[in-house]
Amino acid sequence: MISPSLTDAYALAAERVRALDKDRWLAGLFVPAQARPQVYALYAFSAEIARVRDVVSDPLPGEVRLQWWRDLIEGSAHGEANANPLAAALLDTVERFALPRAALVRLIDARIFDLYDDPMPSVNDLEGYAGDTSSALLQLSAIVLAGGADPGTAEVAGHAGVAYALTGLLRAFPFHAARGQVFLPEDLLGRHGIARADILSGRSTPGLTAALAETAVLARDHLQRTRALIGGVGPAIRPAFLPVALVEPFLRALERPGRDPFRTVVDLPQWRKQWVLWRAARQAG
Repeated sequence: MISPSLTDAYALAAERVRALDKDRWLAGLFVPAQARPQVYALYAFSAEIARVRDVVSDPLPGEVRLQWWRDLIEGSAHGEANANPLAAALLDTVERFALPRAALVRLIDARIFDLYDDPMPSVNDLEGYAGDTSSALLQLSAIVLAGGADPGTAEVAGHAGVAYALTGLLRAFPFHAARGQVFLPEDLLGRHGIARADILSGRSTPGLTAALAETAVLARDHLQRTRALIGGVGPAIRPAFLPVALVEPFLRALERPGRDPFRTVVDLPQWRKQWVLWRAARQAG
């Protein structure tokens, strides 16, 4: 049984996901009801970590916030969870399903990159960042749906998370460029003759178009690898991967000709997202 205080904490986590990460909230509606609170607790934690840069004035306070979450997960700030419902829901989920705390800590550490405007060195580094954030969240959700057992989904979660994260970064390109962030890796930019200064100045070039297209191809490659592996995932675990159903329609929208990468924000109507997720949930059942 969940205590009344934990019930409230889980309800707040679900509301936070609805406010901060609507796509994952919609996907979570198709997760079995008995596991949905804990999956939303993981999503809420991820959303809170992802938004740290948005709520601090400079990187140092951001690092302090991330350190608080790191201490909480590692046990040195366990008592402080009572003052933070999202933390209480997360810790209850971690303990209930014996989730690997190291994966949560790696997720936090990966998000330190978000606090600064440093360049992403290579495509391998970008895939590693996506693996420690998006892939980890999928794998943790799969463990919850497996009741705390090993779901055998590490490989499919790896590819699915990279596909989801790269697509999200492509969609967020206008926002990141406007605030001085460039997630496109340096080796990719170099291949297409692009300087970071060109992106930060908002100058669209054929080279930038090609670099964005190559990133979309990489996302699609990981999506294809996901599709090749997802058939081996049991029906009880498949709902953990429902967010990835949105990757294909988002990529198609990103690949439309004539799109201004600095001004066109790519999204889908909510009704279409719900339909895509419903169809994917039926196919997974």
